[in-house]
Amino acid sequence: MPTPRDRQARVATWAAFFVQGLCFATLITHVIDLQHRFGLSDGDLTLVLLLVPVIAGVGSAVAGLLASRYGSAPVLRISQVGVCTAVVLSGWNDQLVGLYALSAVFGLFVGAVDAAMNMQAVAVERRYGMSVLTGFHAVWSVGSMLGAGFNSLFSELGVELRWSFSVPVLIGAAISVIMLPRLYGREEERSAERTARVAAQVPWRPIVPLCLAMAFLYVGDAAVSNYSTVYMEKALAASGWLVPFAYFVYQATMLLARVPGDLAVRGYGPAPVVRAGAVIAAVGTLGVVVAPGVAVAVVSFGLIGVGLSVIAPQSFSAAGRLGAGAETAIARVNMFNYVGFLVGAAVVGTLNDTVDIRVAFVPAVVLVALIVFLARGFQPDPEPEPAAKP
Repeated sequence: MPTPRDRQARVATWAAFFVQGLCFATLITHVIDLQHRFGLSDGDLTLVLLLVPVIAGVGSAVAGLLASRYGSAPVLRISQVGVCTAVVLSGWNDQLVGLYALSAVFGLFVGAVDAAMNMQAVAVERRYGMSVLTGFHAVWSVGSMLGAGFNSLFSELGVELRWSFSVPVLIGAAISVIMLPRLYGREEERSAERTARVAAQVPWRPIVPLCLAMAFLYVGDAAVSNYSTVYMEKALAASGWLVPFAYFVYQATMLLARVPGDLAVRGYGPAPVVRAGAVIAAVGTLGVVVAPGVAVAVVSFGLIGVGLSVIAPQSFSAAGRLGAGAETAIARVNMFNYVGFLVGAAVVGTLNDTVDIRVAFVPAVVLVALIVFLARGFQPDPEPEPAAKP
């Protein structure tokens, strides 16, 4: 049974997910604004977007190493302040070199936060003894939806761009500073003896399906996150509040699907839920490719949100069930988040620059559909714990 301390850590981890979603959406829904501010070509914009997942992979790897030694809580607290700072400064920066520098800083810290907050979430799930991890990602969607909503509102009101960046993120930073001291400490996550030998105990074989599914899902997510505003403006001639609205709907439907997601996993198991999600997401992405107007496009983005909603949390949950070495397994799976995001940004950006924004979403249709064949790997047999020395 969970203790009051476990519930306290769960709420603190909710806060970390909320702030991360808020910061990410605040930045990503302003991509088209940053392109206009700096006069970036589609090719230049792609280079900026590619920088973030490359550096984020480094941040995730470093977080795994630091968390195995010091615990994920201090890594998460420091890194989330870094994320908030980078996003706020992005709104005030008017130098191209500053854009590249802040994108790199954002990537480094966002990778560390993604890995560390999922380590905390897996620790909570272990203490509760049942599937609760999808709920954390639902809170991420709440934050992300709020970030996109702020953008739509401020765009409609004509609020200056720097304040459109700053207001939601400063709220998030305050929440982070207040709540994150309540996270699990190192000894609460796992014993010092297990942590010391973590790297040698995690085989790659059981996490390969999880890594591939994570990469494929984030190809689809990168297409939506980085290019939904570009798609709405270029393919459908949308303007004003409608430009970030597709991303808002994507996050809203993801939230609605994640709220009952843990119940579905408890009832049917992770593999069938992941398989169904992949089919729905592939259909939604195909809808974006062929959408004749705004209404169909928005519904299609919503279907993508529903379909992708459970895949990432179940990837982390399955990695956390591998026994000793979960921190390393989670960090490895999280790195493929950025592999997918990198591939998605590169492919969609290149096709958008050379062919058409609609065609740019076709590779995402194919790769998301392939998750159907990887779903079986979401119920791996845990690695046996090493025998105790006599």
